[in-house]
Amino acid sequence: MILPERASDCETVKFINEVIRILEIYGTSYLRGAGYTLVFALLGTIAGCLIGFAVGIVQTIPTSERDPKIKRYIVGFVKTILRAYVEVFRGTPMIVQAVFIYYGGRYLGVTMDVYTASFFVVSINTGAYMAETVRGGILSIDPGQTEGCMAIGMTHFQTMLYVIFPQTLRNIIPQIGNNFIINIKDTSVLSIISFPDLFYVHKSVAGNMYTYFESATVVMAIYLTMTLISAKLLRLWESKLDGPDTFDLATTDTLAHTSGLYRFTHKRRGWTNERHT
Repeated sequence: MILPERASDCETVKFINEVIRILEIYGTSYLRGAGYTLVFALLGTIAGCLIGFAVGIVQTIPTSERDPKIKRYIVGFVKTILRAYVEVFRGTPMIVQAVFIYYGGRYLGVTMDVYTASFFVVSINTGAYMAETVRGGILSIDPGQTEGCMAIGMTHFQTMLYVIFPQTLRNIIPQIGNNFIINIKDTSVLSIISFPDLFYVHKSVAGNMYTYFESATVVMAIYLTMTLISAKLLRLWESKLDGPDTFDLATTDTLAHTSGLYRFTHKRRGWTNERHT
């Protein structure tokens, strides 16, 4: 019983020493790869959100029989193109999209460096997912708000910009954060086109030193650290947007103040409200 334990201890010490040796030699490379991963995940998420907002808003443009035929045809054609874009990029893996755009684009005379291609792939892939998120967020807003805006003479653009869009943005912030965390992990597939992200560094280190398990352990720890910190920061952002838990209800007569002061407090077992007159 003693010999297996000693053998196990020996293997554990050997594994730890190997990890330390890898970090001493390639620690800077791991950090550089993690930096590329974070930067391109963030930039791709921002660009993808802008694409998703534009596509989602266009997909919700209302049309009716009273509109001119040319408007209905143009809107219908644009919606069809955007729908095809969403279905194609949601229905194919990002790794295939990267190969198709980076290598396949050369057959069409479109030559991009690895950084431009990586940013483009992450952006349009995120945009396809965000388009459906934005469309669902817009449709989740009470239609009565849109009808009220139309009743007072606001255009569709004004309604979206000042009434619907701010509420939609607040509702879909968790999904935006979710896409960012997904992009941190999914940029690893871009190593197929030699994008120097964290996973590409892992493949290089493992190929040079034949330490696949040790290098994978280091990379997994770095990925987990990045996603946990990102998730924590996103939750803090959401809590800031929630506003204070205590507020005064608006009344029609501020002198009478018949509604009193309502104080909402978040307790351990649920939400309670107290009224003070």
